[in-house]
Amino acid sequence: MRPWIRTRAEATPQAIALVTQDRTWRWADLAREAERTAQGLRGAGARPGDRVAVLLENGAAFVALVHGASLAGVTLVPLNLRLTPAELAFQLGDVDASLLVHGAGAVAAQAREAASECGAQCVAETDLALLAAGAEVGGAFVAARQSDAAWLEPAIDLSAPAAILYTSGTTGRPRGAILSYGSFLWSAVGSAFHIGASPGDRWLACMPLFHVGGLAILLRSVLAGSAVVLHPRFEAEAAARALDEDEITHASFVPTMLQRVLDARGERPAPRALRVVLLGGAAAPAALLERAAKLGFPVLPTYGLTEAASQVATLPPGAPIRADGGGLRPLPGTEVRIADDGGGPLPAGEAGEILVRGPTLMSGYHGRPEDTARALAGGWLHTGDVGVLDADGALRVLDRRRDLIVSGGENVYPAEVEAALRTHPDVTDAGVAGLPDVDLGQHVAAWIVLRPGARADASELERFLRERLAGYKRPRAWRFVPALPRNAGGKLLRRELAALGGEADGPE
Repeated sequence: MRPWIRTRAEATPQAIALVTQDRTWRWADLAREAERTAQGLRGAGARPGDRVAVLLENGAAFVALVHGASLAGVTLVPLNLRLTPAELAFQLGDVDASLLVHGAGAVAAQAREAASECGAQCVAETDLALLAAGAEVGGAFVAARQSDAAWLEPAIDLSAPAAILYTSGTTGRPRGAILSYGSFLWSAVGSAFHIGASPGDRWLACMPLFHVGGLAILLRSVLAGSAVVLHPRFEAEAAARALDEDEITHASFVPTMLQRVLDARGERPAPRALRVVLLGGAAAPAALLERAAKLGFPVLPTYGLTEAASQVATLPPGAPIRADGGGLRPLPGTEVRIADDGGGPLPAGEAGEILVRGPTLMSGYHGRPEDTARALAGGWLHTGDVGVLDADGALRVLDRRRDLIVSGGENVYPAEVEAALRTHPDVTDAGVAGLPDVDLGQHVAAWIVLRPGARADASELERFLRERLAGYKRPRAWRFVPALPRNAGGKLLRRELAALGGEADGPE
């Protein structure tokens, strides 16, 4: 099929495609910028089939690269801006990137240091225009051949890799999930069927575009013909204003982002235009969901993974929000199964590993055939997450399987304990993990972020949990810290909790 950006620009050239801080782009404008970017990539030496890494902040240049990559026939490898040069170098070498497109300032220095360790070629995003015009940059590049017929009119193979996205690496080194054009296409189709999509929609994107949640918004928009209102980063006040001023219809947040947006808005009700607030990345506290509902925010809790091109199961619009986070329905074309330790299906109501099957799944992990075989055994993605299916097939996500705490033979799900802690009025954030215990194997430990001026201590929180959680689920060790470690997508990094400092209260 033809590149999506060209088809969209021909169908609705004057419709709004992208709104940034300094410009509004129509589809014809964005298509021209994507063409220029693709020519710049070719001028930098990239050829069809190459893997091109990107180290950029959210902005029009990143969007143009996403669409330009399809025109140049290269696979995009978005990199996390928060990584160290050593971590970036590992990913560049692991994916054998031929080119690294980077931003200015500190990002440029970060990119050059990383590339020098693995031999990747660097090019500044601002140099792509020169390369597109056939100029030499640093004497290292050659102009693209405009006579190349395949280059002038490339075709998209739906089985071809569109992007390689590195997972957060909760077990050892991160792995690059290969997502095809077909994965993103069917993800967009399933999402549109489930929550609705139309050319008049305006989706607020303040998640990083190197995250699957941010990237998926861009690709949904080009397929639906809707607009993306793109913020360079998440800032609660800016997001709160945008909901009104930019007539946002759709937004994607993690719970901590939604909490801060509501705080910034005070008691103002949700704007009339707002139809969907996708809420994923972590379990949402019941108090947050109740607060959002009272203000009329159409919150739809959702479960997704990088390996499934974002959404897997989402609460249907109009369905009542359940305090336990359940009721999520798989997107059309996606199947969800709950399995025992051997991969066999479990009946409704029993907790087990969440397995996912459907056309949105990754092709595999780049250069990791053994990991791929394990993850996609039997044609199902073995997520490592724990959940329960209701009798009618609705999903409730309990926790990450690898984060499960086994204390004295009892299973403790950290997300359940965290959700209970966040309902305390003095607690703004909480993280829970297991620590080694001679008698119990593990005991539950909690890391707490208090609201400014709050005075709650371990004794107070223990009393608070006594009526809410069984004894084996309650923390035996406490630390009070200024912030919790989270990745760029807002997910709590539980593996890093034990290394945090802070004021300790309880047995170690």
